[in-house]
Amino acid sequence: MLHKLFSFAMWCFLFFIPFAMTAQDFSISGKVVDDQQTPLESATIYVETVKDSTLVTYTISDVDGNFKVEDQTDAKQVNLFISFTGFTTYKKTLSLTDNRTIQLGEIPLKFSTSNLDEVVVTGSRAPVTIKTDTLEFNAASFKTRDDANLEEVLKELPGVSVDSDGNITVNGKTVSRIMINGKEFFGDDPKIATKNLPKEIINKIQVVDTKTKSEEFTGKEGDSENKTINITIDEDKNKGFFSRITAGGGTDDRYELSGIGNYFKDDLRVSVLASSNNINSSGFTFDEVYDAMGRNAYSISRSSNGSFSINGAGFGGGGGGITKSDNAGINFVNEWEKESELNASYFFNRADTRTETKIERENILPDRRYFNNSTSNSERQNDNHRASFSFEIEPDTLTRISVRPNVTVNNGFSTSSSFTESVEADGTAINNAETDQFSEVFTTNFRNRLDVTRKFGKNDGYVRLGFDNTNNVSQDDNQYFSSRQVFDDQGNLEETSIQDQFIDQDEREDEYGLSFGTRLPLSEKLFLDLEYDYTKNNSSNTRLVYIPEEMNGDYEIVVDSLSNDFRSESFNHRPDIGLVYRGEKLRASISGGIQNIRLKNEDLFTGTSFDNTYNNFFSNAYFRYELTKSQRIYFSYRTSRDVPSISQLQPVTNTTNPLNTITGNPNLKPSLEHRVYMNFNNYDFKTRSGFYAYISGSLTNDQVVSRTITNQGLVRRTTYTNVDGSYNLYGGGSLDKTYELDDIQSLKASIGLNVNASKNLGFSNGVKYESNNQSITPRLELQYEIEEILTIEPEYSVNFNWAQYSLDASRDQAFTNHTLGAEITSYWPKNFIFGNDISYRYIGNVAPGFKNAYVLWNMSLGYKLLGDDGILKVKVFDVLDENVSTRRTTGEDFIQDTQQLVLEQYVMFSFTYKFSKFGGKDPNKRNDRF
Repeated sequence: MLHKLFSFAMWCFLFFIPFAMTAQDFSISGKVVDDQQTPLESATIYVETVKDSTLVTYTISDVDGNFKVEDQTDAKQVNLFISFTGFTTYKKTLSLTDNRTIQLGEIPLKFSTSNLDEVVVTGSRAPVTIKTDTLEFNAASFKTRDDANLEEVLKELPGVSVDSDGNITVNGKTVSRIMINGKEFFGDDPKIATKNLPKEIINKIQVVDTKTKSEEFTGKEGDSENKTINITIDEDKNKGFFSRITAGGGTDDRYELSGIGNYFKDDLRVSVLASSNNINSSGFTFDEVYDAMGRNAYSISRSSNGSFSINGAGFGGGGGGITKSDNAGINFVNEWEKESELNASYFFNRADTRTETKIERENILPDRRYFNNSTSNSERQNDNHRASFSFEIEPDTLTRISVRPNVTVNNGFSTSSSFTESVEADGTAINNAETDQFSEVFTTNFRNRLDVTRKFGKNDGYVRLGFDNTNNVSQDDNQYFSSRQVFDDQGNLEETSIQDQFIDQDEREDEYGLSFGTRLPLSEKLFLDLEYDYTKNNSSNTRLVYIPEEMNGDYEIVVDSLSNDFRSESFNHRPDIGLVYRGEKLRASISGGIQNIRLKNEDLFTGTSFDNTYNNFFSNAYFRYELTKSQRIYFSYRTSRDVPSISQLQPVTNTTNPLNTITGNPNLKPSLEHRVYMNFNNYDFKTRSGFYAYISGSLTNDQVVSRTITNQGLVRRTTYTNVDGSYNLYGGGSLDKTYELDDIQSLKASIGLNVNASKNLGFSNGVKYESNNQSITPRLELQYEIEEILTIEPEYSVNFNWAQYSLDASRDQAFTNHTLGAEITSYWPKNFIFGNDISYRYIGNVAPGFKNAYVLWNMSLGYKLLGDDGILKVKVFDVLDENVSTRRTTGEDFIQDTQQLVLEQYVMFSFTYKFSKFGGKDPNKRNDRF
C-alpha cells in the first residue's frame, strides 16, 4: 500500500512538471527609479491587453529597482503600467508584433501632486501593491468564476493559502479575522465572510498585522504573527444587499436549513442569519460544492470530533458525537458624525449532542499493570445567548473613547451513564462501577471594558487609561448515583458500595482591573513605554453534597467530609517598562517588570486557610528586520509565570471520588516558562514563489504536576509538586510556487515540513519519569486548475513518530501515519458542478482489533438554474460507509484506545438560492423585461 501512496504522489508531481517548463513568448525588462535616480523597490509592474484591458501578468521590482515580466499572450499590443505609492502611474503601449523581447532601461517615476490616499485607491489598478505595513490586492485582476465568493478569490492571490477546512494563511501567517471597510463582519468567525461575500462587490483585499482598536488609533505595533484581512467595497456598490437560503433533507432523517442576509448602505450594515441541522454543521460556512461535508466532519481529521464554534460559542465537541443545532443571530454596525461608531450583535445557539464512547486503557505502574474497560453515553442540551456591544467615539482627532460590554448566558442539562471495570493483566477482576448522572447548569458571564486614549506630540506619543470588569455566576445541580463492587485477589466479590448524592455547586467570580499606559517619544524612532496593571479578584465556590433521608428519601443530609465552601481573594500588581525602536527596516522592543501576586483562600467548612505572596520578574523582547520589501526575519523571546490554581494550593483533602483523594500543596511555586520563536518569510512576485520557515521552543521550570500513589486496591492518593526541565521544540517550513501554464491553466505546488521534539515529566506511583517524543511530517500539496472547467487538488503527508519512556524501555515506539487525499471539482458541462473529496488515512499505532486504514469519500452533484442564482444539489456523505472514530493515546504510564459515535453515511438533497442587489443594479435580473 505504501508504494502505491508514494507512486501516486510522485505521479501527480511529475505529471505537471512539463507544464511548468513551458517557455515564455514575451519578455519586458527595465529599472524603476525616481527623479533622483534612486531605485524604487517593490514597484508594481503589470501588463494588460490594449483591446479589453485584461491583465496578462505582473511582477514586483527588486531591491535595485530591476524588473522582468514574462508570459504568453496572443495580443499584438499591450499596455505596460508601473505603479508605486506616492508616484504617478507610468503607462506605455508596446507592440509585440516584431520584437517580443523588450528592454526599456531606466524608467523614472514622477512624484504625485494628488492626495496620497486618492492615488492608492483610485489612481491605480495594480494587481498587487506593497506598502510599509500593508499588502494590497486588486480583486478584479485575478481570474475566478463570475459568481465566485471571497474564499475563491483568496485562493488565487499570490502568497495566500486556504486549506480544506477554510483556514487562511498569508506567507505562512495565520489570518485571525476579516473586516469589511474596517468593520468586523458578524463576530469572530472569518469563514462566515469568506464563504458568503460575493466577489462582485469586492474592490481591494488588504492584508495587515492584527491590531486592537487602540493600536489602530495610536499607530502602535500590532501582532505581526497574526494577520487581518480588510475588504474594501467599491463606493458605487456599497449600497444594497446579498442573501442566501438553503434547505435540504436526506436519509437517516438528516436535514439542513440555513439563511443569511446582509443589507448595507455606506457606513450602515445589518446582517442576519439563522440555521438548523443535525449534521454537525454551524450552518453558515457552507462550501458551494461540499457544503458541511468537508474533511472536518471526519472523526480522524484535525477536528477529530466534528466539533465547531461560532461567535465564541462552541458545540458539537466534548467527546465527539452527533449534534443537532439551531442558531440565529443579528449584527448591526453604523457610523455617525464625530467618528462615532456602534457595533451590536446578538447570537443564539441551541446544541443537542448525543455521544457514545468505548475506552480500553492499559495502566502501567513501576511494579504492576492493570486494565480499565469502559463504555459511556450521554445526551447534552445547551442554550447559549451571546450579546455584545461596542461604542466608540472620537470627539477630536487626538482622543478616542470606547466601551465594549458583552454578556453570555448558558442554560443546559445533561444525562449520562457509564460502566467501568478494572482487571489484572491475567483477567482477574479488581473492581467495577456503574454510574448515572443528571445535571442542570446555568451560567452568566458579563464583561466590560472602558478605554480612553489621548495622543500627543508629533511622534505617536499617547496616554491610555483603561478599566475592565468580569462578573461570572455559575449554578450546577447534579444528581449522582453509583454502584461500586470490589473483588479480592482471587476475583471474588468482597465489597459493594453505593453512592446516592445530590450535589449543589454555586460559584461566583468578580474581577476588576485598572490599566495605565503611555508612550513617550525619545526621538523620531525611539520610544519609552510605561505600563501598569492592577487586578483585584474575589471568588467563592460552595459545594454542598446531600444524601437522602431514610424516612422520606429527600436529599436533606449534608455530608461535611465531601462538601466545601471556599472564599478566595487575589491582588495582582504588574508594572512594566520597555524601549521600542521603529526604523524603516528594523523594529525592535525590549521590556520587563515585576509581577506581584497575593493569594488568600479560606475553607469555611474546615476552617483552614492560606495567604501566599509571589514576586516574579518577567521579560519580553522581539525584533523584526526587513531584508527587502518581501523578505523579513522575526525573533521573539518572552517569559511567563503561571501561578498554581486554588485547588492545587489548598491544603484540604477532597474525597469526592473515594478511589482518588486529592490534597493541595501550599508550598507550590509558580511555573516559569521561557519561550523563543523565530521565522523567515519571503514571497517573490517575480517567480511566483514563496518560502516560509520557523523554529520555536519552550523550557518550563517549576512546572506543577500531579503526584499519585496507588495502593494494592487501586485507591489513589494525589497531591501536587514542582518539576524542572520539560521542553517542547518545533519547527518547519514550506515552499510555494505558482505556474501560469497558459491563459486558462495554472498549477500551484506546496512542499512543507514540520518537526517536533518534546520532553515531559511526571510521576507514576510516586516514581519520577520522563518521556521523550519526536515527529517529522513532510507534505506535498498541488492545485491544478483549468479555468471554469476543472480543479484537482491532491495532497499527501506522512507522519513519522518516535517515543521513549524511562520507566519501561520495552514500551518505546516507532510508528508512521499516512494521509493521502484529493478534491476534484468539475464545472463542465455548463451549469453542472461535480465534486469528489477522497481521503485515505492509515494510522500506524492503533491497537489490534481496531481498524487502522480508511478511505473516506464525499460526493456532490449540483445543477445551476434560475440564471446561476439557484443550485439544486444531491450529496453523499461517506460514500463507502467507512467513517469511524478510532484513536490511540499513549503516555508514560498508560496506553488508551478510544472509539466514539460519529456521523455515518447519508444522502442529502438540497436547494440553495442567492439573491442580491448592489448600487441600484440587480444581478438577479437577466433582462429589462424583469
